[in-house]
Amino acid sequence: MIAINNLTFEIGARALYDEANWHIKPGEKIGLIGANGTGKTTLLKIIVGDYSPTSGTVSMAKDLTMGYLNQDLLSYSSDKNIVHVAMEAFERQNQLHDEIETLLKKLETDYSEDLLNKLSDKQHEFELLDGYNIEYKAREILAGLGFNDAECQRKLSTFSGGWRMRVMLAKILLQAPDILLLDEPTNHLDLPSIQWLEDYLKAFNGAIIIVSHDRWFLDKVINRTVESRKGKLTVYAGNYSFYLEEKELRAEIQRGEFKNQQSKIKQEERLIERFRAKASKAKMAQSRIKMLDKMERIDDVDDDNPEVNFSFKFSKQSGRHVVTMEHITKKYPTIDILDDAEAIIEKGDKIALIGANGKGKSTLLRIVAGADTEFKGTSQTGHNVTQTFFAQHQLESLHLENQILQELQAFAPKHTDTELRSILGSFLFTGDDVFKKIKVLSGGEKSRVALAKALTADANFLVLDEPTNHLDMASVNILIQALQQYEGTVIVVSHDRYFLDNVANKIWFIEDQKIKQYPGTYAEYDEWNAKRKLEPKAAAPAPQPKKEEKKEAAPAKQQGDNKHQQLKKLNQDLAKLEESIAAIEKDVKDLETQLADNTIFNQADKMKQVNNNYQLKKMELGAQQQRWEALAEQIMELE
Repeated sequence: MIAINNLTFEIGARALYDEANWHIKPGEKIGLIGANGTGKTTLLKIIVGDYSPTSGTVSMAKDLTMGYLNQDLLSYSSDKNIVHVAMEAFERQNQLHDEIETLLKKLETDYSEDLLNKLSDKQHEFELLDGYNIEYKAREILAGLGFNDAECQRKLSTFSGGWRMRVMLAKILLQAPDILLLDEPTNHLDLPSIQWLEDYLKAFNGAIIIVSHDRWFLDKVINRTVESRKGKLTVYAGNYSFYLEEKELRAEIQRGEFKNQQSKIKQEERLIERFRAKASKAKMAQSRIKMLDKMERIDDVDDDNPEVNFSFKFSKQSGRHVVTMEHITKKYPTIDILDDAEAIIEKGDKIALIGANGKGKSTLLRIVAGADTEFKGTSQTGHNVTQTFFAQHQLESLHLENQILQELQAFAPKHTDTELRSILGSFLFTGDDVFKKIKVLSGGEKSRVALAKALTADANFLVLDEPTNHLDMASVNILIQALQQYEGTVIVVSHDRYFLDNVANKIWFIEDQKIKQYPGTYAEYDEWNAKRKLEPKAAAPAPQPKKEEKKEAAPAKQQGDNKHQQLKKLNQDLAKLEESIAAIEKDVKDLETQLADNTIFNQADKMKQVNNNYQLKKMELGAQQQRWEALAEQIMELE
């Protein structure tokens, strides 16, 4: 389909690609990954012909059609409504429509047979191209990307850049090209739209190349991973999770080969040193020196996964209740967000606030942070709570003339330079990078600086609004590690499901103008929500009683009997759960034994299957242990 051979692309003296090769086959769904600055977007521009390679070739069929979504489209504007903009994808159908309209106008005064034949031919072609359904198709895709009927009538120019990008994505999808090239397609999409796009791309018949930092999205869509690194393109025959496993296996082999070669080199050097001075052995020594010089050296494995090597500290612990919200009602002229809603954030909670755009996530986050006071009801911050609020607009508050290190020194004067440099190092600013001025940084780099500032604050409560925007995968992993070891309380809005699944222990969502809660990880919530959509009654959320709800007191004997029966039932459930946990623990140990078995280590498929089963059992064990703890707490409260 597309063949890239010996591609070299230079920017000044730097070779972004150095004799790279890659063959793209029909129907492949490919994730193009790599750290920021490794040339992923540049490669897409080379494929579509926007850039010319320094040397090498990019070959493809002449009739190959390509659809290219890139961030440059944010600036596109039009005074047409968004349905008509999306319908621009149907170039031939639109041309025929205009020609048919012209012929119909002429027929008002000219009834010639020639004109009627032309009209019949045009209408036949229009019908063959399904021209009568193009508006329906456009509206269907726009609906999937989050536009309602009223918004479909609005001019493109009235929408923000992010919503305009959705329209351009709809237009590209409607073109149904042979290959889609999508540069960060999930940027500016909310969770329902991302999930819709996943399903659309999985069913798409053509080839796809996706540049994305959204691991969850990649795992759902792609069946090939191509890594751009050190000027080369390396292909892995699976999704992103497969790539991580396969890369680690390759790295283990390379580490072994590197150690063996280093051992051999040291042995040869000792022999050379020993015999160099002896005349009878000088010739042999010279021969071994030449052999070492000609030896193709194996590189050691680079560490692509930097770890957080500092801990976030705060000077005082918060009380048990961090934020208490009661009878919250928040309305705008065109939409009601919350109606008599209530919720409590407790010490140690790590909450993911999720949902579609326009449903009130950012509004609720601002109420929690105290940045929005225009509402009915009360939102009370608890004892000793110290808060930091991170949002994308805070990038604008960075001092452009400051160096990165100066920016943190001014914000966190209690930290030493060594501590600050350690923090910046964890956010990928190493060595002389810390002396770069803020004004020369990219959007992603500014995000990392702003996050580093937020996490150096003496705060026991973090409020984070889209902290992963503009971050590459390495930076997202750093933030995950930082928040996992953070001992304070967190509430975060993000569309990055991998990030949420690794950080949050509670999920909040707004439904029926109330704040609903799911007590678990994002993956558990996602599974529960999928079942709830299929069986809305059976899987409805458990009712959440209002705080301090008064009930009529039951007679003491009746209360005692109920308590005894409840304790008996809970203890029976606990015993069954302990049996289940013991069985799962045995399965986990059996799988660990298999993983340690050398006979399957070289069987990649078998190794992958056993490892997948092991991870699933570990997740199941964790879930059962959480249920055991919850039951045990209930029993202790009743006793």
